[in-house]
Parts: sequence; structure tokens; C-alpha cells
Amino acid sequence: MRRLILVGLSLLLLLGGCYSKPVRHLASDASLIRAGESTRQDVLRYLGEPNGRRTVSPGVEEFVYYEERRSLLQRTPLVGPYIGVEGNEMLMITLTGDLVTDSVFRTFRKDERDWANDFTWEDVK
Repeated sequence: MRRLILVGLSLLLLLGGCYSKPVRHLASDASLIRAGESTRQDVLRYLGEPNGRRTVSPGVEEFVYYEERRSLLQRTPLVGPYIGVEGNEMLMITLTGDLVTDSVFRTFRKDERDWANDFTWEDVK
């Protein structure tokens, strides 16, 4: 009976290691998009639906993709979610009609905007 329980638990543990959710690697996926060559369909095929979109002017649209950057320790199961994030990655794609006209990839550290908390803001009149 103990052997059966041990085998069952081992099987569950091993099968649990096979589970993974799809992961988007924004930095490498950004290299697949080329301004002047890629189309709207290419963007949606490689990157999926954007996290945000806006219309800049008639016929011009921006897609924004972002994800959190995590360190190795932050990616560890059970402990990682409590540590927080290292920063963010953002990809902004400008489409004119169905053609990509610009693609900008940026990274941001978690503490990059801490200056805003210390700055004394004045009201604009």
C-alpha cells in the first residue's frame, strides 16, 4: 500500500513538472517585427492581441505590449510571487493602415520612476 501511494505521489509530482502555461518573450518576439515589411496580421500572429491599443489619427494606430521582467529568484515556484518584479518590458508598434511603420522596444527598472515620489510638484495655472 505504501508503495502504491509513493508511486502515485511521484507520478503526480513528475506530471506537475510537465505543466506550463504559454510564455511570451517580448524581447525576442520584437525582433520578428520589421517596420515597412510586417503587416497587422504578422503582429497578431507573432505577439497575439495587444495589452493596449489607441488610435493616433485616422488610419494610424498604436499597439502596446508589456510584460514584467522577473529575475531567476522571482521565477521560482512558491516563493517567487512574493518577491515582486525586477522591472517591465514594453513594445510599442505603430501601424499605418495594415503596415507596421515603427516599432520601439523599451525596458524599465522597478525603481526608475522613484524620483516622482520625491519631487515637489507645482500646480500649473
